[in-house]
Amino acid sequence: MVEPLMEYAPYLLAGYFAMSLGLVSPGPNILAIVGTSMGVSRRAGVALACGVSTGSFIWASLAVMGVTALMAAYAPIAFGLKVAGGLYLIWLGTKYLRAARRNIYIAAGDGLRESRLRQYFMRGFTIQMTNPKAILSWIAMIAIVSRPDAPLWVSVVYVAGCTVLAFAGHIAWAVLFSTGAVVAFYDRFKRIVNSVLGALFGALGMGLILSTFRSGAKTS
Repeated sequence: MVEPLMEYAPYLLAGYFAMSLGLVSPGPNILAIVGTSMGVSRRAGVALACGVSTGSFIWASLAVMGVTALMAAYAPIAFGLKVAGGLYLIWLGTKYLRAARRNIYIAAGDGLRESRLRQYFMRGFTIQMTNPKAILSWIAMIAIVSRPDAPLWVSVVYVAGCTVLAFAGHIAWAVLFSTGAVVAFYDRFKRIVNSVLGALFGALGMGLILSTFRSGAKTS
């Protein structure tokens, strides 16, 4: 077992490195975790982070089974997913912009019920599952690890390791941005922070939708 593990270890490490780069690159998932952790609570941020990480596990599993490659190749599915993802990001952006206009928090942070935590989990899960870039990212990362002659256990080990990295990395973002100093900063500048987050979500959503229709027009 040691010899096969050493044979595929460089590919696994390269794949884990690619996954780690994604965890430190600001995207819709990280922005949502940061905004929720600052403006709501640590528990809400962690719940959202767990939803994002669960989505990562599902995308990774689908990539191993080849489903993501099929989805990326089938134009109507890819088109619909991109539009849905863009609209969802725009909705999140308007939520932050409304909060900025009223100079309020995104939601009350005190006394969160378990049902509310489930809502944040589902928000994170939805953000990740409607992120079309996740499909291409996982196809690329699985391609790094899974050589044509690689046994199944290589992909299983990679998915398991990436799942651990996803939970650890996303929860770390939630913990970091729910510390006293960061929350105090948000409390003082919440209108500016909410405006920036709203603009970023809106720009990401609009950019995704526009690029989807442009690419669709070119292929038609």
